[in-house]
Amino acid sequence: MAPRVSIVVPAYNNADFIGETIESILSQTYRDFELVIADHASTDSTLDVIARYDDDRIRVEHTEAGGGAKRNWDRVSRLATGELIKLVCGDDTITETSIADQVAAFDAHPSAVLVASQRTLVDAAGKTIIATRGLGKLSGLVDGRTAARTAVLAGSNIFGEPGCVLMRRDALADIGWWDNDHPFLIDQATFTEVALTGDVVAIRSSLAAFRINAGQWSVRLAREQAGQAAGFHRKLRAAYPDLLSENDVRIGNARALVTSFLRRAVYVLLRRRITHQPPEPV
Repeated sequence: MAPRVSIVVPAYNNADFIGETIESILSQTYRDFELVIADHASTDSTLDVIARYDDDRIRVEHTEAGGGAKRNWDRVSRLATGELIKLVCGDDTITETSIADQVAAFDAHPSAVLVASQRTLVDAAGKTIIATRGLGKLSGLVDGRTAARTAVLAGSNIFGEPGCVLMRRDALADIGWWDNDHPFLIDQATFTEVALTGDVVAIRSSLAAFRINAGQWSVRLAREQAGQAAGFHRKLRAAYPDLLSENDVRIGNARALVTSFLRRAVYVLLRRRITHQPPEPV
């Protein structure tokens, strides 16, 4: 029988951190899961690190170079066999009760299609920078449309990075897998589209850790991130005109711009503590 939960890791040149990622997954108090790792043609020792772990729940696959993050994220998600799916990037971690707490939320709320938690932001050494972040004012069971609109008005990814989210695999498949129309928002856009198919549960405690990436320092990238957020907001407004007003989009765009430059300022201040992750293959 297939496990109830699939934890999927799209790996790319994560040799320095993927061992910590795998250990955080294997230490889950919830045991009915599989771990599917798809390596995207890494050129470092990522595969050597993965090979150290001998566990029947682990399945390792190989993705050819090309196609960017979406190619590997889609592939590893399609390989999942569980009812529920969590994607964890190859340099992030989840707490030992992450799956148990989120599965319990699904059991308590059958209408939910997505459960999100807050997260901790950490540096390259895994030391905490911000202990608890995310979800805005969302708490408990929330209508998916309300959650989506709240995210737009916040101008940021209140759902958090992928490790914060457990969602129904069939809901992800139904929207066409990961939405890469705006690559900086591949996680937020996908979570928003899944949320619009049902309800969301917001768990106001940190169940994941996100390692800050130094690759997001530049002014150019800050502007590009804000531009892509605005593009996503406009796309959502066009698809769901009864969900967002023009004023909602203006507010979200303005806050996205401010958020991008604030993020850049923080990254510059912390530049000696954060990772230098190579870009995804094109």
